[in-house]
Amino acid sequence: MNARIEELLSTLKKKEDEKEKNTVLWVLAIVGAVAAVAGIAFAVYRLFTPDYLEDFEEDFDDDFDDYFEDDEEE
Repeated sequence: MNARIEELLSTLKKKEDEKEKNTVLWVLAIVGAVAAVAGIAFAVYRLFTPDYLEDFEEDFDDDFDDYFEDDEEE
């Protein structure tokens, strides 16, 4: 009789441990899914956002060239 009670208690303890593991697994899965969605959203944002720095660099190069062309004409 005593062995049967210990067997039932150990079975209950295993079930509780499995529930805790399942909870941790679900939390990690949700965090991973949110991170994946955030990464995809950032990638789409970077894809569709124009790069204003290229325009700035081109304007700077044009001004730089104009400055030296003026000096050569004098």
